Amino acid sequence: MTMRTSCLRGGLRVAGLSALALASWTMLMHRAYAQDTQQHTADAQAATAQPQKKDSALPVPAEMKVETRHEWTAGARTVHYTATAGTLLIKDEKEQPIGTMFYVAYTEDGAAPGSRPVTFLYNGGPGSASLWLHMGSVGPVRVVTESPKATGPAPFDVVPNQYSLIDETDLVFIDAPLTGFSRLAGKGTVKDFAGVDEDVRAFDKFITRYITLNNRWNSPKFLFGESYGTPRSAALVAALNEDGIEFNGVVLLSSILNYNVMSPGYDLQAEYYLPSYAAIAWYYNKVPHTGTMTEFLQKVRDYARGPYATALEQGDSLPADEFDATAKQVAAFTGLSVQYVKDSKLRIPASHFRKELLRDDDQILGRYDARFEAFDVDAAGENPGFDPSDAGISGAFVGAFHNYLQNELKYTDSGPYFLQGPGVNKAWDWKHQPAGARRGFGRAQAMPDTVIDLGDAMRKNPHLKVYSANGWFDLATPFFSTEHDIAQMMLPPSIASNVRFGYYPAGHMVYLNVEALKEFHADLEQWYPTAIAK
Repeated sequence: MTMRTSCLRGGLRVAGLSALALASWTMLMHRAYAQDTQQHTADAQAATAQPQKKDSALPVPAEMKVETRHEWTAGARTVHYTATAGTLLIKDEKEQPIGTMFYVAYTEDGAAPGSRPVTFLYNGGPGSASLWLHMGSVGPVRVVTESPKATGPAPFDVVPNQYSLIDETDLVFIDAPLTGFSRLAGKGTVKDFAGVDEDVRAFDKFITRYITLNNRWNSPKFLFGESYGTPRSAALVAALNEDGIEFNGVVLLSSILNYNVMSPGYDLQAEYYLPSYAAIAWYYNKVPHTGTMTEFLQKVRDYARGPYATALEQGDSLPADEFDATAKQVAAFTGLSVQYVKDSKLRIPASHFRKELLRDDDQILGRYDARFEAFDVDAAGENPGFDPSDAGISGAFVGAFHNYLQNELKYTDSGPYFLQGPGVNKAWDWKHQPAGARRGFGRAQAMPDTVIDLGDAMRKNPHLKVYSANGWFDLATPFFSTEHDIAQMMLPPSIASNVRFGYYPAGHMVYLNVEALKEFHADLEQWYPTAIAK
């Protein structure tokens, strides 16, 4: 996501698009959110994306690390830990170096490696650095924001994180290839890393090397991915399993596991977003508060998968009276006017909803987190000019991270820290060989459906636990879509019960709401022991 995490997936089918507009829309659906704001410079992008000559090679730096000692006293017990900021070499199938991957690890001092869990964490993009999870979620420190208001400029506050998991597990935050301080090396090129399967191979190699160098083969192991980091986790846990590296658990934060429903013309998009619209309408008091929000949203789920889906499937053949009744009910759930729903042909793009719900107040909503509001330059338009939930926190995270890295972790690098890997998104190969296809079962996919991979991993490792964390107000990866995808793994009840869901009063980056982070932490503190227990 320029920022961080998620893939650009907002928007639904819109009647009346020209062929050219439709093609452009489809292309955008396959790009990461990171391209929305262009955090890196064009010069750096061109330099990194440029293919190398066959007879040339980049330097191959030695693996390095900087260690500092710290103490965490924000939780129930004091944890003395070592912070390690460093790089590991990534090699190709011929064992030739093609890149380095940057990481920051937090490991408890004095703990026997085999007795201490280790969790590998990363953001998404694809091609996003992982400072967002690192500085906001379960690390030993976190940056203070004014969420859901825009956070002011420097100086920024970084405080001990009382909701860290450092007392439960060691933490390894990884920057994806070509992001952060991760770099090409040797004869490596962007195309060696810019793809669904290429990315999984790189993370597979990183994790294998990390657990080897640090004597963690016998440690309980976890993956923790946000946004595009969730399909990475689903495919990665299956790939690692094929390598003989079994994991105890996977945390999926704000998931998008199946990209095949994003194309224009698929009414599943409209169905998936309806409960999120309803949650946001509830938050802004645009719908009557009868009962609890949870009860209200269950009614919306039932309607979305029932009468709403049936109406949409009929398309232009839907009788006029049913069209009117559907428009009325959608309006009642979303806080929009009946006429607006009719004009939208019953299908509300997420970008239009962000612009329309508070139009009378001259406010637009955040895409990643609809709790964020802002004034737009064009009050009459149909699409927001920017994402308030991105603009509202980016400066704080970036500034605080650089200051923390240099002054607390003592790590310096003369090169830029890339929030988004230069050239990665443009070169990204979306084709995917799911777990079954790699063994000759099934076919390669034009767009990834990693539900297949996750189901494969859980069948082969029936002890694998999955925790799916979702924000009610997320318009990038709606929770109803995640529920649908995870229900398609074709698992027997004894294994399907290994999946647990959590829902929080926040958006895509659940941790931006500190109260939601508190709840999230409490749920994970209970979940981790269940994933480790025999």
